[in-house]
Amino acid sequence: MSLFKARDWWSSTLGEEEEFDQGCLCVADVDNNGNGQDRIIVGSFMGFLRIFAPHPIQVAEGIQAENLLLEVQLRDPVLQVEVGKFVSGTELLHLAVLHPRRLCVYAVSGTLGNVEHGNQHQIKLMYEHNLQRTACNMTHGPFGGVKGRDFICIQSMDGMLMFFEQEGYAFGRFLPGFLLPGPLRYSARTDSFLTVSSCRQVESYKYQVLAVASDTDTRRETEQQKHGSGKRLVADWILNIGEQALDICIVSFNQAPTSVFILGERNFFCLKENGQIRFMKKLDYSPSCFLPYCSVSEGTINTLVGNHNNMLLVYQDVTLKWAAQLPYIPVAVKVGNFQDLKGVTVTLSETGYLQCSYFGTDPSLFQAPKVESREINYEELDVEMKELQKIIKESTKTQDIMPKSEKEDTLAIMAVVSTELDSVSQAIESEVGAEVVPSVTVKITVMSRLAVQKTILTVCVQRPLALTHDQFIFSALEPGISKSVSLSVFLKDNCPPAELEGSAVVSYSTPTEINPEGVPRVVQCKFLLPLKLVCFPVQPLKNANHKLTIDTNKPPVSLSSLFPDFADPSDEEQVNVLGFHLLAGGKVTLLASKTSQRYRIQSEQFDELWLVLKELLLRFEDHFRKQGSNDFACSFSGPIPLPEYFEVIDHHFELRLNDEKFQELLSERAIQFRAIERRLLTRFKDKTPAPLQNLDTLLDGTYRQVIALADAAEENQGRLLQDFTRLKSATHLVILLIGLWQKLSKDQIAILEATFLPLLQDTHELGWEESVDAAVSHLLKTCLSKSSKEQALTLTSQLSMPKDTAKLKKHLTLFCDRLAKGGRLSLSADSSLQQAIIMPGSCATIPESDQEERVAELDPLEMFTNQRQLARKTANAAS
Repeated sequence: MSLFKARDWWSSTLGEEEEFDQGCLCVADVDNNGNGQDRIIVGSFMGFLRIFAPHPIQVAEGIQAENLLLEVQLRDPVLQVEVGKFVSGTELLHLAVLHPRRLCVYAVSGTLGNVEHGNQHQIKLMYEHNLQRTACNMTHGPFGGVKGRDFICIQSMDGMLMFFEQEGYAFGRFLPGFLLPGPLRYSARTDSFLTVSSCRQVESYKYQVLAVASDTDTRRETEQQKHGSGKRLVADWILNIGEQALDICIVSFNQAPTSVFILGERNFFCLKENGQIRFMKKLDYSPSCFLPYCSVSEGTINTLVGNHNNMLLVYQDVTLKWAAQLPYIPVAVKVGNFQDLKGVTVTLSETGYLQCSYFGTDPSLFQAPKVESREINYEELDVEMKELQKIIKESTKTQDIMPKSEKEDTLAIMAVVSTELDSVSQAIESEVGAEVVPSVTVKITVMSRLAVQKTILTVCVQRPLALTHDQFIFSALEPGISKSVSLSVFLKDNCPPAELEGSAVVSYSTPTEINPEGVPRVVQCKFLLPLKLVCFPVQPLKNANHKLTIDTNKPPVSLSSLFPDFADPSDEEQVNVLGFHLLAGGKVTLLASKTSQRYRIQSEQFDELWLVLKELLLRFEDHFRKQGSNDFACSFSGPIPLPEYFEVIDHHFELRLNDEKFQELLSERAIQFRAIERRLLTRFKDKTPAPLQNLDTLLDGTYRQVIALADAAEENQGRLLQDFTRLKSATHLVILLIGLWQKLSKDQIAILEATFLPLLQDTHELGWEESVDAAVSHLLKTCLSKSSKEQALTLTSQLSMPKDTAKLKKHLTLFCDRLAKGGRLSLSADSSLQQAIIMPGSCATIPESDQEERVAELDPLEMFTNQRQLARKTANAAS
């Protein structure tokens, strides 16, 4: 609790769910009681008008009903309330209430009540003005030096100043260069109006200049002004403060010069009457309201500043004198006199908490009671300590973070993919060139065991796949009641996807006694999309550029039984051969041997083999699982198609280089464009402009180059996104082939995936090539190292885009060579030492020995063929 608080003298809460702003509060002797006591007038955006006569709070009495003098509900929202001499023929104070389309002036009067009913107050409408434009704010004062009367100036939302001389409308003027309304105040000393425009400039306009300027109240006279009739409205002075203003106040005290105070978003300024800065104060917080008032020191002015940290600060010029804590964020602050108590601070919050307070440091009178002394029983303490230690020891044995009662997920999620494609495609803005882009429906069901809050379901698929809806919000889920949503998945970008998996993630909160807001939790499930979403059956190709052969340990299986959704039952030739046509790619052919247990997959594009091969292995596992066979296995005899994989890498890297070139060219052309702009502006500002000397032609040509480069860069980025998807497909295929080739376990394949697929997408700061090169080099220096010297090498901590892919390709070739020689992937610390004992060869660093250098430079196909021939010769010699 802060000692320096704003001490509550009187407070009240206004209405329910009402909103207030800085113009909704006014403190003045609105009922002309003559005893020097002010009233608090509050208007709300809900249309309520309230007048209070605060009395000090007594502990026994609480808030008295007589503090509220008047409460009425008006037809329209109240934007601002002001008190002044607004009625002709009298100098009594009246209340002006500004609505969006009306200005009403009321007389507030009180009558003595009978018996115990107390005094009664009422308001009487003196006159009103219907506004033709939506009002924003208003100011009042003796415009033009009139005595004994106050006129009103209203600023509309479109920048028109409407002047009302009490019961009559005088004239209207549009502010030049207007965009958004700002705060408006009238200075009686200089007879001028001050505002802060949307250009972040303080502008001052003389009343006489406004009065004699061209009238822009009608469209006809607006057209006349365009042709030069009348005088143009010109500001008396302009000061650029560089930020938007929250409020303006103009003060004139006997002991200090007349000053203009402006509260900005980061500073508050004090200006002289002619617009020169007297001083400014940089704020290290976000202000909400302020009020300058008289100071006791000669030549200084005090300022109250409220901020969004619930603080009310007192400055003497630029020096902080006091800081008081408030229970809310003030949006309006005033100073008034109540019950012979002068200088009471009145603050109003956005939600309607009204408080009259004073500054003080009243200390708390609370004293802690004395603790009863008692003798300590050490035996009981020892028994209790042993029990606690036993509980702590048992709890440390279990490794579960969550309690046993909460091991099961509170919320269950299940995703079901439709077995058939949608009869009417739900594809939206697809870039695929096909006439009809298919879509498939996914139904997701969420059920909770307990009541949960803030439930958000998010569905994700990787590009180029897309969803019709990706997020669903449930406010709350009742226990035992399930909610289901349906969405469609389709191919959006014009390239084959790398994965046909999607995930559904639900984030929710479970309320507890300690935390009623709820503990955030997440549950996830994955779903597999059908292959026919991205390809359709076609006649198989006889020949293709890229071919792969997969061996199995089970008898041959008919392809028509494995792919019933792609095979034609009437075509007997399709028993051993099938054709697939990718929706955004080429054709893939799958052949099964009639005599052996081998299957061949071939295509014109290397990366397009991945989806069909993965689907084949998944359907193999499902087929033999249904037959009760659990020992099904596939193998790949090699060689690993590294040359084809390197072509995909080179193409992706070339697009990355092009992206960098486009960025550099765009930067150069932008610098050139700005330099030409500066020269043109210098010449245009000159009073006697010199010839342009074809600068305009050069500017136009540079602009066309910038647009052309931007279009080319955008096109290259789109191609780079598609090529990265193809690179991921090729990488998945290489990982699968290495796993089948070396018969790797699931943990080792997971290490491969983390090594070769570290990124979901390329960025300017980090790309695929440098990330994979660093990961492969780390494996070569740890678990695949041949000596302790290699382990001692350290990698560079900073990754940058390489000049070419030669080093990456050499490390990938060496990586496969180490695996072929018996190396095994492991993240344990001792695995590298074991590999150093098992693996033959001399000790060398990367780059490796001369022999391995020559091996790395050979064609990978030739290299692995020579290894097999060497193995056969060794076996024949042994036999």
